[in-house]
Order: sequence, then C-alpha cells, then structure tokens
Amino acid sequence: MSRAHDEAFSYEGRPLPRPGEELVDQGLGFDLGTVMSRRLTLRALGLGAAAVGLAACSGGSGGSGASTAASTSTATSTAQLLQEIPDETAGPYPGDGSNGPDVLDRDGVVRSDIRSSFGGPTGKAEGVPMTLDLVVSDLADGGAPFEGAAVYVWHCTREGGYSLYSQGIEGENYLRGVQIADSSGKVSFTSIFPACYSGRWPHVHFEVYPDRASITDVAEVIATSQVALPADACGEVYAESGYEGSADNLAKVTLDGDNVFGDDGGVTQLATVTGDVSNGYQVTLAVGVDTTTTPTGGGTRPGSDGQPSGAPPSGTPSGTPSGAPSGTPTSR
Repeated sequence: MSRAHDEAFSYEGRPLPRPGEELVDQGLGFDLGTVMSRRLTLRALGLGAAAVGLAACSGGSGGSGASTAASTSTATSTAQLLQEIPDETAGPYPGDGSNGPDVLDRDGVVRSDIRSSFGGPTGKAEGVPMTLDLVVSDLADGGAPFEGAAVYVWHCTREGGYSLYSQGIEGENYLRGVQIADSSGKVSFTSIFPACYSGRWPHVHFEVYPDRASITDVAEVIATSQVALPADACGEVYAESGYEGSADNLAKVTLDGDNVFGDDGGVTQLATVTGDVSNGYQVTLAVGVDTTTTPTGGGTRPGSDGQPSGAPPSGTPSGTPSGAPSGTPTSR
C-alpha cells in the first residue's frame, strides 16, 4: 500500500482498528493507548498530570463534531487512568498540630489568599505571585470530583523559611490556608512562588481532609503529599531579587535525586505551570485521592528516640537562602 493510504487509516502513527469509523469509535484499547502515549510525552516535557485532559482535547481529525466526541471519550479514559497521589511526609513544619504549632484550629484559616498572616499577626510574604489550583478527584467514586473536601496548603517563603517555625517569623502564619473543593473538585490559592532551599526540590505541601469539619483533627487526613514545581519556571523566578541563594540550591538538586519525588521523578506530582515573573504563575495539579486505602504519609519521620526529626529551625544554615530552616531532616 502507498504511504498516503497508510496515513489515511492511522492516527498519530498507529493503525486504526476500525478504519471505516470515526476516531471516537475505535474502541477503549485504542483510546487508552492514545492517552498513555500523551502522558509519556507530557512527562518528557515536564508537564503535570492535570495537563493530560487539555492535551487530549487538542488532537483528533475530521470536523469539530469528531474532535468534540474524541475529546469526551479521551477525557473518560483519562479519569480512569488518574493515579492516586503518592503519600509523602508532611515534613517537620506542618503547622497542623502533629509537630508543635497548630494553625488549623484558628478562625480565618479557611481562605484563598494566603500571602498575609491572620488572626492577630500582620506580616505579609513577598515574592513572585503564584496561583495554585489543585483539582481533587475521588478515585473510590470512579474519579468523580471530590466536592466538599478540605485541602490545607503550606510552603516556604522566598527566603526559604516556614512561618510558625523559622527564626524571625515564628509569630507569623502566612503561606498557610485551607480551601473547600467546589463542584469540580477544585481549590485555588493565591500565594507567592516558594524558594529552593538546600537539599530539596522546590515544592508545596498539602493535606486533604474529607470535609471542613475534619481539619482540626490531623488524624482525619486522607492524603498528604507535595507539589513539585517545574525547573523552567523555577529558573525564571530564582533570577529575581529576593530569591538569592535559590538558583544555586536548584543547581545542586534534581527531581530524580530528591528524597520525596525521586522514586518516580515526580511524574504524578509535577505541576503544570503557565505565566511569567511579571504577571505571576498559574500552577495546576490533578490530585487523585482514594478513600479506600490507608494513608501512609503525614507527620515527620521519627528520629532514633522515636520523636519527630527536624527540630524547629533557628539561624541560617550554610548554603540556604536567608531565613531558611536549619537542620536537615530526612525529608521535608
């Protein structure tokens, strides 16, 4: 057969199982192959799992009707392929009561803009603007949006410190907050881009609770994980004033070598990021939560005495941005 004939009955280089029918009618096996090939491509490009659905919508052949139908079919396959977010340590600075301070029992913690402190403290974290969107799906309910889930987010400052713990900002509680997932499972936080401190890939911590009423009890957490930030965006941000030290720290770490993301290169935790330093960044990650499995993350890893490792920080360790936590726990 001619090359033109082969191309007419193939899609993205793969033969169509049913060449006489529309792309959407090629069967589940063909759909899954399409989604998986795009997941591998997105991983190579450094994009997060949330981008799969968007990438799927851009393909297809034929008229707009065929494209829409193909997008619907692929979206269904994508939901079936969404993995459970890996459980990770909360690190030594969670602020959830498991290691000292507890911000989750304070009025005002449920908020979308987490750049300022609340409930008395008046400090504000400065840095390149960042909007963080997490889209939570309930895998125990067929990947349906997890409406009503409460998501607690926290991360370090542009200097690398954590409010409630780091020297000079122990009395602040900024860069911490809770949002309740809407009907699409989404929570959105207005924040600043975090630093890269010594020994860790740039990241954002989060915990998922089943509902708002559960956030005052850390034992109710159903998932604890971290968002990995892509290298290209980090490189742009860390060239900005106020992020001194982050570029050097970033040059010394890799996703594959990170003690949290290294087991799989952060494939399910690497966010999709758009934007720039002038207008701010949009960070998005799809979060699959399975309420039928037992959470294995959270807390801090125990030291030799059985107590959490990573004492509250003081001072500025060598090789980290000013204000960063001192002491290097096994994971944070």
